[in-house]
Amino acid sequence: MKRQKRDKLSRAHAKGYQAGISGRAKDNCPFQAVEARSQWLGGWRAAMEDRSLGLVK
Repeated sequence: MKRQKRDKLSRAHAKGYQAGISGRAKDNCPFQAVEARSQWLGGWRAAMEDRSLGLVK
């Protein structure tokens, strides 16, 4: 059975979240497309919020 690739936008969000958790700056977004960039930044913001609440070290 073939594995189905995840949606590119959800993948961009997950990558942004991982970047935020690791402490990377939001200026390091690797996406140029508006939709993907927006999702990446949304993930980054969610990670920053989780870090500020102490949910992630």
